[in-house]
Amino acid sequence: MSQVFSHEPVMLDSVVELFRPVPAGVIVDATIGGGGHARAVLHAHPQSRLVGIDRDAAAIEAAGAALAGFGGRVTLRQARFDELGDVLDELGIDGVSGVLFDLGVSSAQFDQAERGFSYRADAPLDMRMDRRESPTAADIVNEYELDELTRLFRESGETRFARRIAKAVIAARPVTTTGQLADVVRTAIPAATRRTGGHPARRVFQALRIEVNRELEILPHAIDTAIERLVSEGRLVVLAYHSGEDRIVKDRLRGAATGDCTCPPGLPCVCGAVPTVRLLNRGARKPSAEEVARNPRAEAARLRAAEKL
Repeated sequence: MSQVFSHEPVMLDSVVELFRPVPAGVIVDATIGGGGHARAVLHAHPQSRLVGIDRDAAAIEAAGAALAGFGGRVTLRQARFDELGDVLDELGIDGVSGVLFDLGVSSAQFDQAERGFSYRADAPLDMRMDRRESPTAADIVNEYELDELTRLFRESGETRFARRIAKAVIAARPVTTTGQLADVVRTAIPAATRRTGGHPARRVFQALRIEVNRELEILPHAIDTAIERLVSEGRLVVLAYHSGEDRIVKDRLRGAATGDCTCPPGLPCVCGAVPTVRLLNRGARKPSAEEVARNPRAEAARLRAAEKL
């Protein structure tokens, strides 16, 4: 695997186990990254093919190198995960046996300082997963009005100091680098608060990354499309690392599992709802303590899965 895009796949054993019973066919890795999950799934399913999608050109290049040994069993496309249906249509594929989403930023993207995802190194404020798109994080930081920035930071979890941080950012404009933004946020938060809870800029950087890449905006359609394209007994597996992502995944899967039934809980359904999936877990699975000790970035992972009826 490319050292530039090396990435330890999170909850790999759980992902392989959940896909093990699916029928032979096409499995889609909608966020292929460096290809770690995809490689394990391909080994476990020698009769299946894989379509790998990622909006990051560097990820597609790395996955191509990592999966080269599987030859024609692998097809890669640079696209957003909500364009899953368009990619399958282009390839002439109707139903698929499985779809995997591993959401959020990968370790490889985070560790490449020049991508601007991290507050740990000074670099241009970029944060685009697909560098063909806009805006950048710098565009948002320097162009959003006070209320827009406050809303963005508050929704990321900075409920106490969102407006204070937004005012500090506006006062410091132009803010063009990750180091500059991290310093502005650190200064805006009271010293007593900065002593706990990790780096004070963590939630601000996460909020900007999600906004730049429209991650929460495009996720509901992507989940719905994946469910629609699954064949009977096909499975959808989703790894989320942010409460907003996980809430969307939970809601979409629960809606599909109930057919969006509107009847009162505990009473027979009379609204005509038709479930399309069954949930494979009660709640979300979490990584083991051993995995978190080995790979601390896995700690936030929440895995949800469903099977097409």
